[in-house]
Amino acid sequence: MRRHAAKKVRIKDVLEGKFFHGSKENFKESFLISPLGQKISRVNIVGSVIDKFLNEEGNFSSLIIDDGSGSIRVKAFGDRVNDLKKFEIGDLVQIIGKIKEFNNEIYISFEIGRKVEPNFEILRRLEVLKEVAKQKEIFEDIKKLSSLPEEELINYAKEKYGMEEECVKFILENLNKDKKVDYKPAILELIKELDKGDGVEVAKIFELSSLPEEEIEKVIEELLNSGEIFEPKPGILKRVEM
Repeated sequence: MRRHAAKKVRIKDVLEGKFFHGSKENFKESFLISPLGQKISRVNIVGSVIDKFLNEEGNFSSLIIDDGSGSIRVKAFGDRVNDLKKFEIGDLVQIIGKIKEFNNEIYISFEIGRKVEPNFEILRRLEVLKEVAKQKEIFEDIKKLSSLPEEELINYAKEKYGMEEECVKFILENLNKDKKVDYKPAILELIKELDKGDGVEVAKIFELSSLPEEEIEKVIEELLNSGEIFEPKPGILKRVEM
């Protein structure tokens, strides 16, 4: 298998991404796609050690690293334990390793690491923020074109940005999740139909609307805050006539 470059990323981007398991039979490595659509197999992170563990047998060690955006566990097995256990809580370290997942926990399988100075951390943060800004531009471009046929958008992203198909699909999947149905027109229309002049009881809206109760509560609060409806008296709602 081809060894992928270790990406300089925020821990947050790893933790909020989606992990895809590989297959040894098909010679396919596992990887993660960040919320902005970046494909990540290996990482190069800088952060502070906030926790440390070494088992009694001495064949397993782990650290928890925090970079200000989040914290992640780094695990070492066998021959690599000695290289990881030399770090202490409070050390500022650079860690390179492969992204793995076990029992729904995303972690870093340790490859190499070293202590670094605060100036190195500052420089790294600037590098990472620059990369995040670049990824956001790509994400926004894909978002603007998300109404295109999927195949056309995948070809566009591949040609312009070198993005792989699964990354584009993941972005589209997240965009679809974020699309919220606007229930306000339905609630406003219901209030209009039920109001015979004195307003409508809130209980009546819950009784006659087919929407989930939590959605009704949320919409009523939004409409009150926006000034589209008001309460002439407690428990009674009226539309504001424009």
